[in-house]
Amino acid sequence: MKKILEIKDLYINAGSKEILKGLNLKINKGETHVIMGPNGAGKSTLANAIMNNPKYERISGDIIFDSENINDLKTDERARKGLFMSFQTPEEIPGISVMNFLKTAKATRSDEPVKVFAFKRELEENMEKLNIKKTYIQRDLNVGFSGGEKKKNEILQLLTLNPKLALLDETDSGLDVDAIKTVSKGINIYKNDDNAVLIITHGTKIIQDLDVNFVHILVDGKIVKTAEKELAYEVEKNGYADYIKKIEEWKWRIKQI
Repeated sequence: MKKILEIKDLYINAGSKEILKGLNLKINKGETHVIMGPNGAGKSTLANAIMNNPKYERISGDIIFDSENINDLKTDERARKGLFMSFQTPEEIPGISVMNFLKTAKATRSDEPVKVFAFKRELEENMEKLNIKKTYIQRDLNVGFSGGEKKKNEILQLLTLNPKLALLDETDSGLDVDAIKTVSKGINIYKNDDNAVLIITHGTKIIQDLDVNFVHILVDGKIVKTAEKELAYEVEKNGYADYIKKIEEWKWRIKQI
């Protein structure tokens, strides 16, 4: 299987604070990966680092996307290559409608003019699949939207832009059961053998209806365990205490050397 993302020994700082501490990760085309971990472990930092959020500084390590080292690429250049990230708290953008935002994003992504009527028809079909009212395409982006509507709109963007790799940062947070099922449905519609998904989550509801290949536990800036989907349910039941304890023991031993 061909790798779509490889992260090698990645160190990331936020200001003077070290967040990621030598993280390694490989994702192949056709795979769905899940990252879980306690608050402050570096989950969202990882997604932001992959997208080159300027708040986070790469100290060392490599991010290789679709066989290309993208360390020096800006955020918009990474997006054009086929990276997509959904946000925990999507921004409200007054004055720009949902349709115009997505039409512009799609045109920028493909470098080709968008055929308006065909695009609108495709957009409305995807909105129907996600239980989004068709009238929403004329509303300002996320303005006045509920939390669930904002998250569904993130998945609508995913289906519209059809990236090579989707980074979904706690897209399920704050959603009720029905909204989570809709988000999972959207991910399943998007997913195929030529793309991949990386889901960051605290729970298991979003992955119940998904074919997950690997679950990674991230603690203190490193992935400390990788296993199949059952690992997520184990963590939901038992928490992260054992993993945190092992990290603390490891740190103590290092200090004794």
